[in-house]
Amino acid sequence: MSADQHDRGLSGVNRRNFVATAGAAAFATMAPLRAEPQSSTADCAASTHQLTGNGVWTYRIVEDWGKLPAGVTFGGTHGAITQDQSGHIYISTQSDTGVLVYGSDGVLIRTIAKEFPEIHSMVHAVEAGDEYFYATVQKGTAQANWLFIKMKTDGTVVQRITAPREAGFNAPNEWRLTAAVPGPDGSIFIANGYGDSRIFRFDRNGQYLASYGGKGKTDGLFDCSHGLAVDHRYEQPLLLVCDRENRRLCHFDFDGKFVGTVIQHLRRPCQVSFFGDYAVVSELEGRVVILDKDNSPVAFLGDNALKAQWANYDVDPRAITSASFSAAHGCFVDASGNIYVSDWNRTGRITKLARVRV
Repeated sequence: MSADQHDRGLSGVNRRNFVATAGAAAFATMAPLRAEPQSSTADCAASTHQLTGNGVWTYRIVEDWGKLPAGVTFGGTHGAITQDQSGHIYISTQSDTGVLVYGSDGVLIRTIAKEFPEIHSMVHAVEAGDEYFYATVQKGTAQANWLFIKMKTDGTVVQRITAPREAGFNAPNEWRLTAAVPGPDGSIFIANGYGDSRIFRFDRNGQYLASYGGKGKTDGLFDCSHGLAVDHRYEQPLLLVCDRENRRLCHFDFDGKFVGTVIQHLRRPCQVSFFGDYAVVSELEGRVVILDKDNSPVAFLGDNALKAQWANYDVDPRAITSASFSAAHGCFVDASGNIYVSDWNRTGRITKLARVRV
């Protein structure tokens, strides 16, 4: 399907699904892990490096990136990854460790947001020259679980949104939100992925405006609206939804209208990050997939051959090969094409994949 067909959001959907299925079948025959680089470069000088991917989408695993100093633990990695303008990498945890802040070299600089032990999603935004993270919190204080927060890069909270009574909730903690993004006009979109799967729209001041979707399998509905992203790859920006248990990605406009199914038959997509015209998607069943502008797969990364490890929260990270994922959850791609992934894991597992120049 051409990008023009996609922009019209009409006749291309059936062919898109065919392309996605055919692409998945074709790439399924590819070895996800190779022992040698295609060429000798500074990016892969040693043949002992663990590699994953294919062609221009070949990556090496950066061993021990993000290793914690003595006395600091992840406490679980059921969260997200993002980056600020200075290049620091932020990774959320499931403990009072809070959000880990790393230099690009993988050395821990500091931690922030310790009062929020389980931040599930984080999206970086720059507004009037100031940097913020739009984040969803699953665990905070007894009075402030399951809330949206907008915070500065030092963890200072400047805005909070709890479950809106106008949408049928009776208490602040009643929704089970999973993702939040700022829309092009400054409005805020929040997904109740672990609840009724609706997506809620608020104005920039946190006033409730509308809700869309809900639980189901037909067009416009979701079975766990797990991840949200603003997709700028086309003539107009679109809201991209990771419809996890329906194993698909969907596009909506910012008035809540269903535009089309982007791709089907994924392995429980969790989050999306963009690199130019390409989308990097973490999949809970042991894989990361890269999609082109037509949303066809061009590479699979870290494809785990051990199905017993897929979506296994309790697997020992030491039992997972370094070039594989068990439950890819958080993902982020930086401006150089390097990819950071956090597995959904009880004791915590993060991986940096450095792009190899071939």
